[in-house]
Amino acid sequence: MTLHRRLFLGAATGLALSLASLPALAQDVLRVGSYPANPPWENRNAEGVFEGFEVDIVTEIANRIGRTAEIEGYDFRALFVATASGRVDIVISSLTITDERLESQSFTQPYVEGAMGIGVRAGSDIHGLEDLRDRRIGTIATSFPEAWLNERAGEIGFAANNSYDTTANMLTDLMAGRIDAVVNDVVGLRYAFQQMTGLEVAHEIVTGERFAMMMAKDSPLLEPVNEAISAMKEDGTMAAIFERWMGVAPAEGSLTVTPLPIPTPGNY
Repeated sequence: MTLHRRLFLGAATGLALSLASLPALAQDVLRVGSYPANPPWENRNAEGVFEGFEVDIVTEIANRIGRTAEIEGYDFRALFVATASGRVDIVISSLTITDERLESQSFTQPYVEGAMGIGVRAGSDIHGLEDLRDRRIGTIATSFPEAWLNERAGEIGFAANNSYDTTANMLTDLMAGRIDAVVNDVVGLRYAFQQMTGLEVAHEIVTGERFAMMMAKDSPLLEPVNEAISAMKEDGTMAAIFERWMGVAPAEGSLTVTPLPIPTPGNY
């Protein structure tokens, strides 16, 4: 065999081995989609790095299933397309489990029971849901608060429900007086209002919503991810992450410390 032929075969063999390893390398990554401005759940900091409660959770999940979490930012409504199209493996963004969403997506077990808050300018005469009548309100497009309010539009009687792609734009309009109130996750609102002056949470709305991570319908990763969440609840990791970001320990018997099965319609 000539030297030229030996070199060619060696190079070809090396290329084949490299190509063969590509799928394995790709499988080592857990592709995570996230809304990048949702502290303390998730947020891209000044250095462009994602941090937050759910960031720590998904990073730990990735470690436990032998992968590395790589997080990419999306507008909130784009998160649903990202899972359905296979661009990401999992989504974090304080997402509420609903029967409607379970028709086209899968969710992990919940780990926090959420509530909504009504955010207003300081000194507002809005103190509860009844005060939203004839007012202009704002919500995030395709979010649980948007759907919840629209379903009760006749009962509440608000003048308009403006739909926003970003929390920043929504709160900017609130401060400028273009809307009278916003309705969003109460934890996120309180966190944001610590950094902003002139805004406050006027009222908390307890809805029983449950936050979880979203995946493509019947994803093969759903079972191992859910098992990792159960293990984190059992060994105290989930509670430690909760306390780090929320400032208090989770309540005994809460969703944060109670292992649960994968949600199904009507059972979550």
